[in-house]
Amino acid sequence: MSAVTAPDCAATADELRAWHKDLRAQFPIITGHPDLAYLDSAATAQKPRAVLDAVQTYLTTSNANAGRGTYTWANRTTSLVEQTRDRVKQFLHDPAPGQSAVHFTSGATEGLRTIARDWLPRFLADGDEIVVPVADHQANISPWLEARQHLAREGVHVSVLPMPYQRSSGDYDHTVLAEIAGPRTRWVAVTHVHHVYGGDMNVHRIRRAVGPDAVICLDAAQSVGHLPVDLAALDVDFLVFSGHKAMALPGSGAVWARQARGPAFTPGGWPGTPNTVGIASLAAALDWLETAGTERIDQWTVGLAARLTDGLRRLDAYEVLGCRTSLAADSPVQRRRGIVTFRHRGIDSGDLGFILFSHGFMVRSDSHCQGSAGEKSGSVRVSLHVYNSFEEIERLLSVLTTLG
Repeated sequence: MSAVTAPDCAATADELRAWHKDLRAQFPIITGHPDLAYLDSAATAQKPRAVLDAVQTYLTTSNANAGRGTYTWANRTTSLVEQTRDRVKQFLHDPAPGQSAVHFTSGATEGLRTIARDWLPRFLADGDEIVVPVADHQANISPWLEARQHLAREGVHVSVLPMPYQRSSGDYDHTVLAEIAGPRTRWVAVTHVHHVYGGDMNVHRIRRAVGPDAVICLDAAQSVGHLPVDLAALDVDFLVFSGHKAMALPGSGAVWARQARGPAFTPGGWPGTPNTVGIASLAAALDWLETAGTERIDQWTVGLAARLTDGLRRLDAYEVLGCRTSLAADSPVQRRRGIVTFRHRGIDSGDLGFILFSHGFMVRSDSHCQGSAGEKSGSVRVSLHVYNSFEEIERLLSVLTTLG
């Protein structure tokens, strides 16, 4: 996507102001706390009234188990589950919905672990290689290492290739990846938007780097619900996301499987009762996001992040993590997708988080569950969504300036 320049930031605020005002008013928790700024949407997103209403409607009109009864409520719930599978495919622009599968989970972490436990061991053979993104979220690292350990106990030895990164930006180094990937590189785990650096990791380039036969698994926890996601363009085999980061209830999420390379994806064990109310909330959330427009949501949050990095780069007391060449609002380099992470050179990140909350800003301040090749010390992460405003960013910069 194109960079957001300085004029574009102003244009974003002006052109979308009425749109944003209408959407922000649909979040009761936001409008109910006008003195607080919620800046932690990478951890969980707030819920619009339409999702809350859908949950209440389901629980008061059709609450039943799915696939286990023949009465009206049970049939409605069974239909809801199946229709939401189709809704997920549609929302992700699935190019072959008749071939693919959707499995509902409690979130991205469970989804990734399900693939690692129930599918990956059946796909890999002795001497194969897997690529692991060792500076991404632990949820997209630990499952693959655990699968490797499981296979080793069975006498199947799999090599781990650490995903190469560009030092200057934190992006994947697709050139080096193409050099290290070979015919035995069978599995590649990647992230769509980095949860610390905020960068779009250019996943569309991964297929060219690793070849036509490797299976690619995408952690889309920070992209689904935040920006347009097009499976046809990404060319991945698995996509996993958390419902709660896409404005659905906690405990909801999904695994999408292309079903084109390797055995069919079928989670093991007895499925049990699905999280029917979570699935109802997910269907409503996807409808709401589509109506709001994920392209406009992306444009808005990218503009907010650009304003924040442009302000932070002018303050000597702060170090912004990730790409250093995209801090200025008029930078031609791809912008951060609604996530800005930084440190104060003299104030501990945990202390800074408490200070910011005393001024009404809710941010995350810790190591952000990053892998072993990631940042070694804590930082403050500001993560944005459609309900955040340019006024909140200006207030935040004013407070950070006083601390500098």
